Amino acid sequence: MPLKNLEYDFKWCPGCGDFGVIKALEFAMKSRIQEKEIPLVNNVVVAGIGCSGNLVHLLDGDQPYGFHGIHGRTLPIALGIKMGRPDLNVVVVAGDGDFLSIGMEHIAPQAARNLDICAIIMDNAVYGLTKGQSSPTTLFGATTSSTPFGKLEEKLNPLEMYMSYGVSFIAAGFSSKPRDLAKLITSGMDHPGFAIVHIQSPCTTYNDTYEELKGSVKKGIPGQLWDLPDTHDPSDRDAAFTAIRSSGWPVGIIYQDTNRPTFHQQVDKMRSSVDSNTISQLIDKYII
Repeated sequence: MPLKNLEYDFKWCPGCGDFGVIKALEFAMKSRIQEKEIPLVNNVVVAGIGCSGNLVHLLDGDQPYGFHGIHGRTLPIALGIKMGRPDLNVVVVAGDGDFLSIGMEHIAPQAARNLDICAIIMDNAVYGLTKGQSSPTTLFGATTSSTPFGKLEEKLNPLEMYMSYGVSFIAAGFSSKPRDLAKLITSGMDHPGFAIVHIQSPCTTYNDTYEELKGSVKKGIPGQLWDLPDTHDPSDRDAAFTAIRSSGWPVGIIYQDTNRPTFHQQVDKMRSSVDSNTISQLIDKYII
């Protein structure tokens, strides 16, 4: 039901980056329903498991429909919803552990289909809800509760992975700028195809990266965040790869391909070219 669960007692830690992400999503949905003059229940938020997944329970004000799924399976659920109701705006919210580990196997198929949804990924490079284990985006050699002698796997570059998989819209953001982030999310929701907005959303309890992301003049830390220049062309794959492979974390729309048909457009095209049997005709085939 499109109602906030008032009995849900989950709380994010003070300073968690996900507070900025939830505010950005609320800004984006409010702007979208006003611009397109559609009811809020035209939106569905599909959540995974983890701190990020609890976002679906913590939205303020009027509520979209919400579906809190299981670990790593947000994309199959979103596929089912979009297949049944292609008119709905389906938004996935997930974390780096949820989306990029057990959920990684589902990214490439939806990229190949160009499923018309927007996935919002909150990356804190750690499993925060389960007390600080390493995730795919944790730095190599990092000491965590699951890697007490240092992480042995290299850090995953999710943006480069999305590009290699063929995701048709890729944006990168930072949780501390909800107004700017809302614009990226709106662009992702408006994009005709598979959109991913990947957000640096620090965990203040187990992996506080605010300082290294934002920088500190006093401590001589330059900061990793940088805005994509106005001259950046999101339709240029080479430019997108250059931005992704540059040092630091680019902020903005990195890549966008609006020329590919969406999955439901392909399905509609197939249906129009095939003579479908009626239910009665299908039943008659089994009558002896």
